[in-house]
Amino acid sequence: MQKIPLNLAAADMVLARDIFKNDSPTGMPICGKGTVLSDSLISRLQQMGVQSLYVEGHPVWQEGDRCLSEQLAELEKRFSKTLDNRYNAVLLDMYRNYLTTAMGDNGGRTEE
Repeated sequence: MQKIPLNLAAADMVLARDIFKNDSPTGMPICGKGTVLSDSLISRLQQMGVQSLYVEGHPVWQEGDRCLSEQLAELEKRFSKTLDNRYNAVLLDMYRNYLTTAMGDNGGRTEE
C-alpha cells in the first residue's frame, strides 16, 4: 500500500483504503477500498478537494525509493545477528510478509 498525492493517481490503480470527505474517518465516505480508479473518478475527486489517497502496491516510484528485494535484503541484515532468538525470527517473518503484501510480489519494479 502506498499513499500518493491525487495528481499522481492514474486509471486502473486500486484504492487500498476508503476515501472520506474532508479526510476524516468520521466523515461521509466518497469511495470504498477496492475501487478501481478511472480518469473520470480522479477528476471528480480533484473537484471534491481530495489531496491524497492510498493505493494498492507501490505504483509510483520517486527518487530514493527502494525495490522490494533491496528492502528485504536490508531487513535480513538488520536481523542477522539476532535470529537465534525465536521471537526475532517471528518478527522478521512478520516484517517480510508485510513488505511483500504492501508492495506486491515484485515491488512493482524490476531491479536496476
